[in-house]
Amino acid sequence: MRSFRSRIATAAGLALVTLAAFPPAAAVARPRPVDVQLLSYTDFHGYITPQSNAADGTIKDAQGNTLVVGGAPYLATHLQNLRAGKAHSITFSTGDNFSGWPVEVAHHADEPTIEFMNKVGTSFTTVGNHELDRSLEFLRDHMGKGECFGVVGEDSCFTDSDGHPFQGATFTISTANITRKGSTEPLFKPYVIRKFGNVRVGFINLTTPTTVDGSTSYQPTLDNLPLVESANKYAAELRHRGVRAIVVNIHEGAAAGNDFNGCGDSKAGPIWDFARDASPDIDAIVTGHWHAAFNCSVPDPAGNPRPVVEASNHGRLISEINLRIDPRTKDVIRAATTSVNHAVTRDVSPDPEMVELVDHWNAKEKETYARQVGTITGDVTRTRDADGESALGNLVADVAYADSQKTQGGAADLAMVAVAPVKGSNSLRGDLLYAKGANPADADGRVLFGEAWATWGYANPVLTVSVKGGQIEQALEQQWQTQANGSVRFAPLAVSGNVRFRYDTTKPVGDRVLPEHVLINGQPLDPARTYRLAALAYTLLGADGYTAFAGHTDAVRGERDYEAFRAFLRNGPVTPPALDRAAAVNAAG
Repeated sequence: MRSFRSRIATAAGLALVTLAAFPPAAAVARPRPVDVQLLSYTDFHGYITPQSNAADGTIKDAQGNTLVVGGAPYLATHLQNLRAGKAHSITFSTGDNFSGWPVEVAHHADEPTIEFMNKVGTSFTTVGNHELDRSLEFLRDHMGKGECFGVVGEDSCFTDSDGHPFQGATFTISTANITRKGSTEPLFKPYVIRKFGNVRVGFINLTTPTTVDGSTSYQPTLDNLPLVESANKYAAELRHRGVRAIVVNIHEGAAAGNDFNGCGDSKAGPIWDFARDASPDIDAIVTGHWHAAFNCSVPDPAGNPRPVVEASNHGRLISEINLRIDPRTKDVIRAATTSVNHAVTRDVSPDPEMVELVDHWNAKEKETYARQVGTITGDVTRTRDADGESALGNLVADVAYADSQKTQGGAADLAMVAVAPVKGSNSLRGDLLYAKGANPADADGRVLFGEAWATWGYANPVLTVSVKGGQIEQALEQQWQTQANGSVRFAPLAVSGNVRFRYDTTKPVGDRVLPEHVLINGQPLDPARTYRLAALAYTLLGADGYTAFAGHTDAVRGERDYEAFRAFLRNGPVTPPALDRAAAVNAAG
């Protein structure tokens, strides 16, 4: 028989074994962190087709090497490769998905971009300024819900690359700071919450405050709420809902040097103030809008670092942020966060489904280009006479006037269009010639869709606003601009057909037009009277260099220049307008 001491020793040994086999509960219960991969792209602008020019199809690395990048087939492949082996991954966009120049997309109501975004597994997007280039309803109901407008197959709801009619976005459209004028209630979901394992991540989406007053996105019935206040409000709301891992996806940006994976010292742009001031509850900031590329870390107000990234534009880069989340606290372990921008190089196999998508829409564009939209009885050109008039300038002034007449709250008294602006872009981009062109669908006098598109416009809305007669006179005076070398530049404005004016170039600049020499519907201009004026937003906002219209009021938005022009052409044969609206006279005249 063992001694009592021996039995005690044996019992103690068993106890040690038992304790070793069953460590303290806290050690057993420590769960593994949850890793979440965030993949994002920004300012895609419909660039589904790989581009061959340097600005859209290349990017330089940190060593200055030129990389050939971009295109939906390669972007799709890179996204697939980056997701490989990741248990938790999400893809999203930082806005400006639409309103680019690629005609295969622009001619089809940006529906090809929606098809692309659906197919690459986009979970959500914030609203960029260009998402509102048409209207709130266009974004919400057409893009978001697939509702058709106009003539199906001509204006909207085209057949996609799978042979299906347009169905709208399968992803969420979200922004916290776009509201009706005077309201604080967001028109879209302010944030989205996605679950990964047993943790949730909240994504607050925001839109640049330049949106509602931008020249293409001008929306007089909407408001932008402040960025920091909106971010902080919804960060607090997410925390109240138990969400501790929070990301801001903001269509507002900055610049930080030339290295797309660096963070240069020469920083510019509003995002840096936002990054310094936004709630410390926010763990990462993904930006866009500036078409810049950087990968930075900026301390939050509590002094803790968080990534701030931007992925260039046109599908040239993908931003990747990896969050490590503590499943007990549900919060991000900031020290374990990593971020990197990936070049969308073309040294990978293009995704076959995306190749088919690109081919489909480029083939469709040839059909759309060749569709007839009107007829003309003679050449309508940009060639200006000695008085500054051109047939095309006069025609598009008539287009703006006509558009205002059918716009609710429009009904302008006159229209004015810049035909050789003081600065900025010229909306007159091509001539309409009577003789048939090279396209097999063309004929003498026939205007094709693609020809009309290339003639006038840069996706700017026609606005009708209230201005004083004195402002109209001042704008006509601003047709002459004294240059630094003392010379005078003539930058004429076209006026609608119900307007006639005379000017005297022997008089000093700023004193060449008299109100009594400006006739609207046969009546002299009254400097004190309020007139309703139709013009492109670009001009009214001063981007053309004509400052006279500052302070205009009661803005009503009509159609974009492209749609207004086609609508005018559809009304019947268009005769080149006479050049009889402006006349240069001497003092005795």
